[in-house]
Amino acid sequence: MNTAVNETEYNQLMGKIDALMAKGSQNISKQELEELRIMALSAQAYEQSKYAIEAPTTLVGMVEMKMFEMKLNQKELAEMLNISTAKLSLIINGKQKADVSFLKAVHKKLNIDAGFVLEHA
Repeated sequence: MNTAVNETEYNQLMGKIDALMAKGSQNISKQELEELRIMALSAQAYEQSKYAIEAPTTLVGMVEMKMFEMKLNQKELAEMLNISTAKLSLIINGKQKADVSFLKAVHKKLNIDAGFVLEHA
């Protein structure tokens, strides 16, 4: 199946996916499972082209994205980074510059690329 190129085709594709999913995993054939996989890839390609999310361009933006991905609130993130919630809040709100220990922690604990950290510190 070709990648969905417009919204109408995407909506039709999603209808077919929903219909197959409604059958339940126990009642779907191997052929239908393969069709479902192909349709899901097409839907994903359309969604990625239509709803592209730009990567953060600031260190705070990257930290906030990681917080969202990891489903952490500021208190949990502060504990993970071994800093106070007050310090984290000040850094996130731009009232305090990130120090070396913070930069090192976001690199190691949040797996933020060291090059990105250095460029945006």
